[in-house]
Amino acid sequence: MSSSHLQEANEQRRRVHHEADVVVVGAGVFGCAAAFALAKQGRSVLLLERWLKEPDRIVGELLQPGGVSALEKLGMADCLEGIDAVPVYGYQVVYYGNGVQIPYPEDAAAAAAQGGFHQSKNEKSSRPAGKAFHHGRFISQLRRACASQPNITIVETEVTDTITSTVSTQVLGVESRTLNPATGDKEKDYYFGQLTIIADGYASKFRKQFIDKTPIVKSKFYALELIDCPLPCPNHGTVILGDSSPVLLYQIGTHETRALIDVPEGLKSATPAKGGVRGHIKDVILPSLPKAVQPCFEAAIADGRIPRSMPNSFLPPSTQTEKGVVVLGDAMNMRHPLTGGGMTVAFNDVVLLAELLSPERIPNLADTDKIQAAMKEFHWKRKNLSSIINILAMALYSLFAANDSQLKALQKGCFQYFKKGGNCIDGPSGLLAGIIRQPIVLVYHFFAVALLSIWIVMQNTMGSFLGLWKFPLAIEQSVLIFWKACVVIFPFIASELRA
Repeated sequence: MSSSHLQEANEQRRRVHHEADVVVVGAGVFGCAAAFALAKQGRSVLLLERWLKEPDRIVGELLQPGGVSALEKLGMADCLEGIDAVPVYGYQVVYYGNGVQIPYPEDAAAAAAQGGFHQSKNEKSSRPAGKAFHHGRFISQLRRACASQPNITIVETEVTDTITSTVSTQVLGVESRTLNPATGDKEKDYYFGQLTIIADGYASKFRKQFIDKTPIVKSKFYALELIDCPLPCPNHGTVILGDSSPVLLYQIGTHETRALIDVPEGLKSATPAKGGVRGHIKDVILPSLPKAVQPCFEAAIADGRIPRSMPNSFLPPSTQTEKGVVVLGDAMNMRHPLTGGGMTVAFNDVVLLAELLSPERIPNLADTDKIQAAMKEFHWKRKNLSSIINILAMALYSLFAANDSQLKALQKGCFQYFKKGGNCIDGPSGLLAGIIRQPIVLVYHFFAVALLSIWIVMQNTMGSFLGLWKFPLAIEQSVLIFWKACVVIFPFIASELRA
């Protein structure tokens, strides 16, 4: 049978009989990319999504350079065109009114030699760039790319359950509810595949069924959209640090800037007696912002509403051992969105997944033993990047949302470390960008920050030579700071080392 006839037969099989090589649940970032990558390899793919209208979310708006490179490798770089995406060249951290610029590493090729995509156009450039955009527009582009693939059939249907074999625990497909246009009612439907990929996002309804971990949520991001806001450093994400939790600003369009305000659970300044979240934003956050930003910020909260919010979740990764099904994307692994690394992890995961599930390695996706072996390999191979993004996001958030004296000392040390420039910027920014893929580099810079923090505290405690009598106190504070640094990072490292 010719390839065109095979495509036609597979299309009819998907449309009429609801059967494919792969059933992908969720047409979001991971689901679309996975469907596209597997379809390019000749797999027949059913892509199921409960709501195909353009989504309206407040995160998933910043793609790091390492994510742009992965998108390019997948052949989906065009999805960044025509959506008014804004180039991002790094970050600026504003610490109590003082700013330091943290550009992505200038020698991207050298950074890519530490694990990035060597042949990527983005990483061959003198200075790589990320992209920021409206999430919904980007998702719509990803779905259009999938719709253009003859090996993919996209169906708007609400998946409600998995279908398991009556003689084993193998998942054969999914049950769903599909709208009947003639009656206006949702009717039961069934879709079958040799492999089912569940990528239904942060609020996954299937996570409990296949993963024994639950997301940990300690704060929320409340979002505002600022119009024509003059940022302190254009084309850079801006992190504002002060007495409260961090605020993140980044441009998502020619005229629009996203403001994300972190509000931890149980925050005293956000209690109903103090005006709730709106009171916190108006009385605590607004005065801490750069003067140039304040008018636009104030205009954004003038409507009197509580801004939309999203939970900031942490979910360590899990090895996929079920037969016939894998749970991936945010349904399997999440980190604090402060560093904007989620989509970068997702696209790089898809690059690796497509490599491990390629027809050359696994001709038949019904071979559950080979699929399980591939997913074990996937779990460990992805860590060169995912462990860095996960640990960096959670550790940086711990420092930037500092709520005790040791964390405050580490926060100050982190800012002073960035001010030193050179490798003190290139290393961390290369990690953040998803270009440097050596976890040991992250550990090195984290403890370099801890040692600098200790040095600053010792200097501030003892002052001059006459303050030597305070040396025991300085030593005590130093030990507590180092211990706090260990308490911050080692639990996240341990979560990555578990099978």
